[in-house]
Amino acid sequence: MENLTYFTSEFVSPGHPDKVSDQISDAVLDACLANDPDSRVACEVFCTTGQVIVGGEITTKTYVDIQDIVRKKIDEIGYKPGMGFDSDCGVLNAIHAQSPDIAMGVDVGGAGDQGIMFGGAVKETPELMPLALVLAREILVELTRLTRNSTLSWARPDAKSQVTLAYDRDGKVQFVDTVVVSVQHNPFVTQEQIHHDVKEYVIRPVLTRYKLNFDDVKKVHINPTGRFEIGGPHGDTGLTGRKIIVDTYGGYFRHGGGAFSGKDPSKVDRSAAYAARWVAKNIVAADLADKCEVQLSYAIGVAEPTSVKVETFGTGKVDVIELENAVKSIFDLTPRGIERDLKLRSCEFKYQDLAAFGHIGRTDIKLPWEELNKAEELKRYFNK
Repeated sequence: MENLTYFTSEFVSPGHPDKVSDQISDAVLDACLANDPDSRVACEVFCTTGQVIVGGEITTKTYVDIQDIVRKKIDEIGYKPGMGFDSDCGVLNAIHAQSPDIAMGVDVGGAGDQGIMFGGAVKETPELMPLALVLAREILVELTRLTRNSTLSWARPDAKSQVTLAYDRDGKVQFVDTVVVSVQHNPFVTQEQIHHDVKEYVIRPVLTRYKLNFDDVKKVHINPTGRFEIGGPHGDTGLTGRKIIVDTYGGYFRHGGGAFSGKDPSKVDRSAAYAARWVAKNIVAADLADKCEVQLSYAIGVAEPTSVKVETFGTGKVDVIELENAVKSIFDLTPRGIERDLKLRSCEFKYQDLAAFGHIGRTDIKLPWEELNKAEELKRYFNK
């Protein structure tokens, strides 16, 4: 009997219809925060053939040109006339003000809603992320780069990847079992060229960077149906918040269900999920565990989290209850504390960039929740 288990993560490109919606939502958020850092934003986007609808609740002191934001983002993603969706689409603005019932709790420093949030870290990659998710993401980072610089002149913006890893009984990665890549293309390219280009210019270089041999991969599927000409919002409607697993850990750790994009930092769906990653990553970096998941929960209008739970999956080096006490002592996990410590309203990054290639474990953008600025304090707490 085979002594292996298998785990799979997927990722999608910036041109995936749901990601188009996420990026527009966060572009609206960025525009609001740029001139009014205290903006309250909950922006939802629906996109389909020839149409983008922008809705939700926004309270801000600045003017935001929704039409301009939508059209510029579509152009940036790479949709052009002839693809069934481009910046010459209809744009419907259905935004209204935030409910005063919610504002009552947020204005005094409480959470913007009830809910549960998870964050995690694991010693599988230098960035302490699950390897399957990182490989699936890097495949699409490379594919998107080659599409946008016209190296792959036949490729269009919509694409998906999937990576399956084999693990032994001790939870160690043994090999890459399966890689799946589906990429939208023009009508003139042959499937032979697609297969060659994706294997040699995308998958092989990515695996090599992570010291993995492409020739050892058991199964490779590229455009398994044989054709992928119709894609993006023309092929499938897009909606903000439908790629929450892609945005985080690829299913390796649990998820509370709340989406990130289009929400200002008072929404703990977003800010507390970033904080949970910050906590978990510092715990692993402090060598207090090899694998860590942190759960936070909140009640609307209440500042302190209703619970803080740490899980180390049998890899912990200290008592887990003491570890939870250390977290409560060292990290300010109130909504305002998170906003302050992670600089979520005065950030140097753009939220819309997170919507394209993930919110967690990024190495191409300097993100406060990826910093290891609490690891030494955690070590001192346990006299390590």
